[in-house]
Amino acid sequence: MALEMALDTFGDVTFGPDGTLKPQDQVIRDVVEQAVLADQVGVDFIGLGEHHRDDFAISAPETVLAAIAAKTSRIRLGTAVTVLSSDDPIRVFQRFSTLNALSEGRAEVILGRGSFTESFPLFGFDLSDYETLFNEKLDLFTRLLREARVTWSGSIRPPLRNQPVYPSLSQPLKAWIGVGGTPESVARAVHYNLAVIFAIIGGAPSRFRPFVDLYHRACDQLGRDPQPIAVHSPGHVAATDEAAREEIWPGYKALHDRIGRERGWPPTDRAHFDREISHGSLYVGSPETVARKIADTVKALGLGRFEMKYSSGPMPHDAQMRSIELYGTRVMPMVRDMLS
Repeated sequence: MALEMALDTFGDVTFGPDGTLKPQDQVIRDVVEQAVLADQVGVDFIGLGEHHRDDFAISAPETVLAAIAAKTSRIRLGTAVTVLSSDDPIRVFQRFSTLNALSEGRAEVILGRGSFTESFPLFGFDLSDYETLFNEKLDLFTRLLREARVTWSGSIRPPLRNQPVYPSLSQPLKAWIGVGGTPESVARAVHYNLAVIFAIIGGAPSRFRPFVDLYHRACDQLGRDPQPIAVHSPGHVAATDEAAREEIWPGYKALHDRIGRERGWPPTDRAHFDREISHGSLYVGSPETVARKIADTVKALGLGRFEMKYSSGPMPHDAQMRSIELYGTRVMPMVRDMLS
């Protein structure tokens, strides 16, 4: 398949022109404006992450995606990710089948367990049921994707008997599993015949090659055609390498250090940041620099899609808009030329 070039955001709460943090409602409106620009400059897909925190504005991505669908014509629309463990798979299916109808078949869903756990207590789930919730809900969701009437039983809800769910899909709904990098997650994706997107947010991307090879071996063993493989990584594009680094650094540090305080990581420093750009999974620089690094990753892992998280903590909206424009008009054509 032709390489797809994508973007995603968590709706990071950003600084406004006066240097104070914007309210979440304005951030959500900014995300819609960013997605419209991405559509205009030719980006293939935009994903919105689901979070339930004060530093990320998007808790109901399908609603925001519906607003984007009404203002765009070609870009594909999905999540990054939908936290299936703490949601109802039937309602997730209904929301995405509705989005698929509104967008004339442009909807996608990326399913995952999420890297944050706030949704579990918020919606009344016990973290000790982490594995069971995801496994059973994924099993039910994949049946909803492929069966007009579903019969299913498990431990998390009453059984279903020959149950139709509406609105039904008039066009197929593309579904992915977001994977942090475990053999079990890769095997699960193959078992359910779903596409895989690896979240590579640190270290050399090439370290994920064994997981890609495992995916293909598992497909061969089950006699299945492999689905596309994608990578999600953070990045930022500006006119020059120096400008890109200076624009993203304050937001990158603020985001990393906030999460680090919650998880026991040490504060990040400029040396670590520079190493991630030079040797890791931070795609920051001029269009030429970012394009070269993306092309190298695509070749190293055999990707069908590269997805860059263009938001980085409180980095201002106007810097994100410039990055999106350069990604679509400069980076994407250069990547495709490098791979041709």
